[in-house]
Order: sequence, then structure tokens, then C-alpha cells
Amino acid sequence: MSTAAMLVLALLLDAVFGEPKWLWSRLPHPAVLMGKAVGFLDRKLNTGSNRRAQGVLAALALVLGGYFAGKLLALPGALVEILVAAVLIAQRSLTEHVAAVAKGLRSSLAEGREAVAMIVSRDTAAMSAPQVARSAIESGSENLSDGVIAPAFWFLVAGLPGLIIYKAVNTADSMIGYRNDRYKDFGWAAARLDDLLNLIPARLTGLLIALAGGQLRHWKDIAADARKHRSPNAGWPEAAMARALDTALAGPRSYDGEMRDFPWVHAEGAKSASAETITRSVTLLWKTWAITLALTIAIAVFF
Repeated sequence: MSTAAMLVLALLLDAVFGEPKWLWSRLPHPAVLMGKAVGFLDRKLNTGSNRRAQGVLAALALVLGGYFAGKLLALPGALVEILVAAVLIAQRSLTEHVAAVAKGLRSSLAEGREAVAMIVSRDTAAMSAPQVARSAIESGSENLSDGVIAPAFWFLVAGLPGLIIYKAVNTADSMIGYRNDRYKDFGWAAARLDDLLNLIPARLTGLLIALAGGQLRHWKDIAADARKHRSPNAGWPEAAMARALDTALAGPRSYDGEMRDFPWVHAEGAKSASAETITRSVTLLWKTWAITLALTIAIAVFF
């Protein structure tokens, strides 16, 4: 069975079953295991004066570990590859978490804040309703790239080893890729490698969202907005989503009690995002997934 055909089945399995609680309440999720591996490397190597070199060693260990784990898991054949790929692709769980913010916000601002705190790292206690909605939409668009398109891309390019390497590096970036005193040196290699691995998938995600939202004619504007983002990659899906919803995203927000004046993405869009805007973004996430599935089927059939 071709890699593209396996990816088609993995995308469908994830869309139907998502993250079954009955399974992951009994077994450790692969993402949890990756997190434990990153934590172990952090404890063992993030010491002394040469932390950047030790961070490079940690990143190399994750890449080699992901490669050999992928090769080992691929040995039993296509069925195991499909199941592992389905577990490491997160379309359904992503849309469920984003939709939960819309549901909470419709009930009360407090419930909306509580729901969005589950998926963002910024301060949520004093958020207004539009800030809650924008945060959920931004998280959804960025995680579509990190959790769906990038894993699918690397599986298609390099099979199960490519997918597991990507997820391990992405997990490391989320845990140690911070520019603070503890991680600015040790996490440097993981953060830069994550930027590199997301370079193509992030732009591809932006393109797919623009296609799903009928915004390809505005691609130059989307690209210009994407370059305003503090991240070299996250701005692409976010800018495409902002344009598709005609809603301004990003802008000032608070981290650890400190307000940061980030630029607006699609600044001329509406700044009064709501639960309904979140729901529209979830629809776009599924439309983008459907286009991705169709393209993967085409690759499986013709190549």
C-alpha cells in the first residue's frame, strides 16, 4: 500500500474516532511519551555553561529516536503505520477543543475563558469576549498546521519516521522552545529545527485555508500579513484564517501578567469576534481538512 493511501485512511480514522478517552485512559498517548522524553533530556542535559551545545545534542537525540521508533513501528506493516499516523494527526480533537470555546462563550464569558485557557498559553482571566474568540480562532488555525497538515506532510514525504521526528521536535519546541533564562540556550536547537520543519507545511496550510475560504485572490495580502507575525510560520495559517473570516486576529495580548503589543493580522477586519465567528472558523478547519483529504486521494490514485 502506498504512503498516500495509508495517509488517506489515517486522516479518515482520526476524523471519525478522534482521541477515544477509553483508550488513552488505559494507555499512555504517544504525545505523552514524547513529552516524557523531552522532560528527561531537559533534566539531564540542561545544566552547566554549554547549554546550547547540549540542546543541540538533545535535538539530535529526539531526531534519532524518532527515526528508529518510526522504522521499528513500520516493521509490522501498513495497518500499524495507519493506526500510528491516525493517532498522531489531531483534526477531530483540534476542532472539538475550538468548538468548546464557542459553546462556553455562548453560556458565559467565564466559561469561555475557562475553555480557551485549555488551548492557549496567554493570560485569560481578564479577557473580553472578542479576545476569547480571537484566541480560539488563532489557536485553531495555528494548530491546524502543527497538528494536521505538518504531520500529514512529513508522513507523505518520509513515512512514519518523518512523522514521528516531526511530532517529537514539535513537542520539544512547545516545552523548551522559550526565550527565557532557562531555555533560551538549551531550547534554541529544538525551536530552530521546529521552524525549519514547519517552513513548508505552514505556508501550505495558509494556502489550503485560503482555498477553503475563497481567498486565493488575496494571497499577496495574506503573505504580507503573515510576515508581521512574531513567528516565521504561525502567521501563515493565521493570516489566511483572518482573511477568510474577515476578522482581525493577533494584536495586543498578555503573557505572565505583561501586556505585549503585537501587530494586528488583517487589521482592517472586524475586531468584534464572537462565538459565531469561532463556529465559522471550525467550519473552515473542516473544509481545509476535506481539501487535504481530496488532494491526498488524488496523489494516491495518480502517483
